[in-house]
Amino acid sequence: MGVVNTTPDSFSDGGQLMVGDGVHAEAAVSHGLSLLAAGCDIVDVGGESTRPGADPVPPAEEASRVVPVIRGLAAAGAVVSVDTRNASVAAAAIDAGASIVNDVTALADPDMAGLVADTGAGVVLMHMQGDPQTMQDEPRYGDDVAEVAAYLAARSDAAVAGGVSPEAICVDPGIGFGKTTDHNLAILGHLDRFALLGYPVLVGTSRKGFIARTLESGGLETPPPEERDPGTMATVALAIAAGAAVVRVHDGAGAVQAARIADAIVRTRRGR
Repeated sequence: MGVVNTTPDSFSDGGQLMVGDGVHAEAAVSHGLSLLAAGCDIVDVGGESTRPGADPVPPAEEASRVVPVIRGLAAAGAVVSVDTRNASVAAAAIDAGASIVNDVTALADPDMAGLVADTGAGVVLMHMQGDPQTMQDEPRYGDDVAEVAAYLAARSDAAVAGGVSPEAICVDPGIGFGKTTDHNLAILGHLDRFALLGYPVLVGTSRKGFIARTLESGGLETPPPEERDPGTMATVALAIAAGAAVVRVHDGAGAVQAARIADAIVRTRRGR
């Protein structure tokens, strides 16, 4: 899953696809197509940053950012997901050609489950402690892996109760969303626990702060987001080896290579 951020303030690539206060839709579509050419299977288009401390974006503005990009990508034959927590934005995105809703709040919007159920869209249910503005304010867990897994199981049950087909659900433990570096590493080290929930698992580690902090703790200089792709590829390979079905990345070409090689190795192990 390759990332296309149509935002001015995303932590890694905010503003790169903006012109003044608006989105350069043609450039965003071109970037999405380049991710597909690199081997990505899905293009994830977002119009609201969910980095730590980010301010919410009015749904109408969010929709105005993502819809033209989604329409262009879908017209080119891309499988498109929309990264949104707002049902009104998801509805506009689906009308424009998106087939997956990537929801960081796991259907907190009361209209989202019904929308997904009625349209037959796929849905990613993610765990987040708090909200983007507060999630990194001293996040705490009794048992991080168990609590995140229990939350995802409960939200999956709620989605099914709301009419969503189980086959449409993917779960995401939410790396970097209300978690310290130790929480993130523990979750990545126990991804098999999430696979036991019975749904495909999505992992989004790309360029996140825990990579920089882990390297810094080992005596290395702290790399800025755009220099964290090598660390990201380590997480991609290990996530695939642990059973992840989808990895969400900025560097499509590098991640495709890492994922394909990891998958090939895992397949030989399963065949013995």
